[in-house]
Amino acid sequence: MKPKTKSNTGKSRSRLLHQYYQYTGFYAFVWKSILKALPAIIVLVAAVYIFNHFFNINGLLVQMTETLPAWGVLSVFFASETLLGLIPPEIFIAWAAKMYSPWLFLSILGFLSYFGGLISYWIGVAITKIPKVHNYMEVKMAKQLKNSKKWGGFLIVVGAMLPLPFSISCLAAGIIKFPFKSVMAFGSLRLLRFLIYGLIIFHVF
Repeated sequence: MKPKTKSNTGKSRSRLLHQYYQYTGFYAFVWKSILKALPAIIVLVAAVYIFNHFFNINGLLVQMTETLPAWGVLSVFFASETLLGLIPPEIFIAWAAKMYSPWLFLSILGFLSYFGGLISYWIGVAITKIPKVHNYMEVKMAKQLKNSKKWGGFLIVVGAMLPLPFSISCLAAGIIKFPFKSVMAFGSLRLLRFLIYGLIIFHVF
């Protein structure tokens, strides 16, 4: 009998994980969630494209970082990261690169983004206290909520590491009442994302 190697162990673990996700309906859940969100995403992207065609959003944002004082730029960033996070953080990271202490400002941006996401979580919790929303979530969305709570950590990690609005992930976590301690733990990966961006944009490599 051949001894198990690290490679074989890794493969068996990944296979078991794949089977678990299949059995629990994780893949079906993600696919259905994407399909449900797709119309809203298309409308949002189209709206942003049309608005940018007439007003040049990127130009306005760059101009904002050049005219506002540092505390003003940080305030706009914090507000954005708390309320849906629709302004790309890369614009602010590029701004930090031009400051007298780039790593200091990058660190501030990272922590503001992280804490903005945590505030979004509590906004999500507050939303569920609205009677109509509460009744809808508890009655019509009971099955989806159960599945969402299983994979809430995955939701936070995706929002923290990928170029998606982190605050929306945290808002959703608050709505499904995912444990706050877990949100804090998984959400801390947001700081790692800012570190990676800093290493690339500041030409460390």
